[in-house]
Amino acid sequence: MALDDNYLQYPQRRYGMDHDRYTWSMLADRKPVTWPGGKKIALWVNVALQFFPLNQRGQPFKAPGGMTMPYPDLRHFTLRDYGNRVGIYRFFQAFDQYGVKPTMAINTRLAERAPYLLEQILSRGDEIVCHGWHMDALHYGGQDPTEEAEQVERAVTRLRQLSGRAVRGWISPARNESEQTPDLLAANGIEYFCDWVNDDMPYPFTTRNGVLTAMPLSMELEDRFILMNNLHSEDAYKEQVIDAFDFLLEEAQREGGRILSLSIHPWMLGQPHRIGRLEQVLAYITGHNSVWSATAGEILDAFNVQQG
Repeated sequence: MALDDNYLQYPQRRYGMDHDRYTWSMLADRKPVTWPGGKKIALWVNVALQFFPLNQRGQPFKAPGGMTMPYPDLRHFTLRDYGNRVGIYRFFQAFDQYGVKPTMAINTRLAERAPYLLEQILSRGDEIVCHGWHMDALHYGGQDPTEEAEQVERAVTRLRQLSGRAVRGWISPARNESEQTPDLLAANGIEYFCDWVNDDMPYPFTTRNGVLTAMPLSMELEDRFILMNNLHSEDAYKEQVIDAFDFLLEEAQREGGRILSLSIHPWMLGQPHRIGRLEQVLAYITGHNSVWSATAGEILDAFNVQQG
């Protein structure tokens, strides 16, 4: 039976995208980028500092990396706490050794609960990104709009109060959104968000409250995704990141600057049997003189200057 003609009719059906959130374009057709100092690769290392409540509700789903056993799941709760108490300091040592400028994506509730950790981040001068209220305070389709608006405002405003920083960026818990999340972020003065992974480079994202910038943060190279989701080894993690870097560097030499974005968790790569692989990855990447290590905000600023 032939399909009814109405089957392919829906709002804004056209060449490109069927929405007005951003303009469709091919990466190869865009204006080439050169990073500061003529560098080809901008290295963006995003550290996820997370708080998973012991009594998580899991509504409408359990965030990846959260509690999995019946309450009280102290085994997983304390492992996540290990990352924020021990693993993160191994990260700091590795970053300092290899001259890496990390971006710290922190749950606001963790910033409240761990003032010493926040103090360490501030004293280092690392950029802070709001990672939502906590990992069980999800944003999702069908969520009450008033509830979500309060949730975003509370997370952003409180983190700015605690840190004394502008807090320009956002990553949703579990990178999950409702249809109105980007609008709420723009309304709260957020300049860029990292939830969408449909590109290799930043792009302008339209909201009801002005323009945001989407900063794609790779899921494919995330430590949790490779090690826990795909069940690959630590050696495989190292190989995949290095393969991605080599490919992007070759591409950048032909078509203009690229971004290598690495999302890492101190409760995973901060373990004593894994930290060595992160160090090897950083040593390899920073061993190339074509690499500019920068925070997400610095990368965005350099990108915008050239695109303007």
